[in-house]
Amino acid sequence: MKVLFLSRWYPSPERPYHGIFVREHARSARAAGHEVAVLHVPEDKVPVRWLYRLVREPDPKLTEGIPTYHLHCRRVSLPRLARISGALSYGIFLLSTVAAYRRIRRDGFRPDLFHANVWSSSMAASLLARLTRRPFVVTEHATAFPNRALSATAVSHVRHSYPRAAAVMPVSENLRQAIEAYGVHATFQVVPNAVDTSLFWNDPMHCPGDPKHLVFVGALEPSGHKGFPTLAEALVALRERRRDWHLDVVGDGPSRAGYQQLIADRELDGLVTFHGSRPKAEIAAMMRDADLFVLPSRFENLPCVIIEAMTSGLPIVSTRVGGIPEMVSDDEGILVEPDDAPALTAALDCALSGLGRFDRSSIAAQARQRYSLENVGRQLGSIYEAIVAGR
Repeated sequence: MKVLFLSRWYPSPERPYHGIFVREHARSARAAGHEVAVLHVPEDKVPVRWLYRLVREPDPKLTEGIPTYHLHCRRVSLPRLARISGALSYGIFLLSTVAAYRRIRRDGFRPDLFHANVWSSSMAASLLARLTRRPFVVTEHATAFPNRALSATAVSHVRHSYPRAAAVMPVSENLRQAIEAYGVHATFQVVPNAVDTSLFWNDPMHCPGDPKHLVFVGALEPSGHKGFPTLAEALVALRERRRDWHLDVVGDGPSRAGYQQLIADRELDGLVTFHGSRPKAEIAAMMRDADLFVLPSRFENLPCVIIEAMTSGLPIVSTRVGGIPEMVSDDEGILVEPDDAPALTAALDCALSGLGRFDRSSIAAQARQRYSLENVGRQLGSIYEAIVAGR
């Protein structure tokens, strides 16, 4: 079966880490034996001479062997006419998507099914499905649903397109409930994010030593989405209890310099190292050498970094938000409420004192069973095949 993925979020030369979880789903579908191509329509404003510009991605590190097209659409900007500008820009987006689809067909790829990722691609997938009489499905990742942050226009799009999809696949049960809370009716099937187990795996020979290595992976941005300010506050109190630990921070963003200063101001710079953005292979190696993964997010859906850490055998200290409680049991880590620094300190102290009670091999095996490309691919494949067979 041939499946065309459509997404506004996807790795590109400008943003190589953006929407990696969508690419992992595309790789999962390929792992299940399906032929996959990707049409990426970035939301970033890029100068376009005519109505649109379609570019096939040449970098194999970005494509992972999957034919990938980037579609840049013209934006209309009329002074004091924002609504008209938005409507015209959206019309160009839809028409350009149809034109790009026709180009992809001329290149020899004729999809049996369209797979939209995130609500912002669902209307385009619905239009293509109607024009070609092919079914479409949607995978949803957006935290805008549980955060109640969708605009009225977005809600209108979702209420129009999701009931027409053959399946809507949120990545967590929590996200499914959040979508339904908007009054959206659809055929739901939860399919989680996926992990590349050839990169992330447990080292059975690893033994905790001193200092114990903690790892945080996340964007360093002003909203504190990943909870870094709370983590910094918790580490100050943890230092008073014990000093047999060191935290590696992987990630970048506009607040990195401010967070580094925050760590220095609290005299934690000898216990915390900032590494910036690193390739997946380096993160995987760092996780195999670590003892504990920490992510005190303020909101989430089903974070890929927790999946990667668990596949590496790491116990988790995180928060009870989004789909994280669906991922992390008492045998796999400790969860606290978001923005609660004292509770986070206690959880880190407890986890570091009891690392021996966490079975790293079991954590890794459970994660592989639930989130490997092959197993997620089988879930996607069974959905695709049932839809096409019953079309």
